[in-house]
Amino acid sequence: MLIDTHAHLDHVENLDEALAQAVAAGVTEIVAVSMDLASMQKSLEIKNNFFSPQIYLGLGIHPGNIKTEEIEEALDFLKSHMGQAQVVGEIGLDFWYKWVRQDAEKKKQQRDVFRRQLVLAKEHNRPVVVHARGTWRECFETVREVGIQSAVFHWYSGPVDVMQDIVSAGYFVSTTPSLAYSPQSQEAIRHAPIESTLIETDSPVFYRYDASREDGFKSQPKDVVRTLQIYARYKGLAEEKAAQILNANAHRFLGIG
Repeated sequence: MLIDTHAHLDHVENLDEALAQAVAAGVTEIVAVSMDLASMQKSLEIKNNFFSPQIYLGLGIHPGNIKTEEIEEALDFLKSHMGQAQVVGEIGLDFWYKWVRQDAEKKKQQRDVFRRQLVLAKEHNRPVVVHARGTWRECFETVREVGIQSAVFHWYSGPVDVMQDIVSAGYFVSTTPSLAYSPQSQEAIRHAPIESTLIETDSPVFYRYDASREDGFKSQPKDVVRTLQIYARYKGLAEEKAAQILNANAHRFLGIG
């Protein structure tokens, strides 16, 4: 039994086949996150039409997918469908984008949309999936300031000191197959306790196999098995024991038994 805590099922090709392969690989649960209005609508449709593995719906506006003309409509959709959402995500801040880095208005817009979604999550007692890139400290402080009880900082590759503050606050960080080759991911996970870690695929992201090769694979939810294998090897743990703890963490994050 394994849980993929972050997948964009609305972007996965041949979804029927991908989910069947996930089940065959032992994946029993998937957190399906969203990125904008169309993505939320599609993710909700997937949630309502696929029953194996168990799909937990994530609704939210990704910082890189904010469309000024649809912000209010997207936020209204999120608010009106909160009862069907297990989590709010993927939301956050990303000042890494060139079109945002030197644009104070774009940063302000990201901050506003992020905070408004956090407030909704707080009001409805939902966990949040946080995207933070180049903004790790600000994202953490905003999440804590709003009073979010459960959060994961997904695919964490930021500074170790911020990660330590994240886990000290009771939040989680997650890792992906990039742990096989990314020095930033490796450094963060080296210091992150397993009790504060989740594993994911961020499907359908493309990953390299390892640091020595340029080729790789386009991920699917079944590849959370690969994340587990890489993680267990990197941390020097037996896969079965690691899976047991990581699955329990995921359920704790989601607030389910």
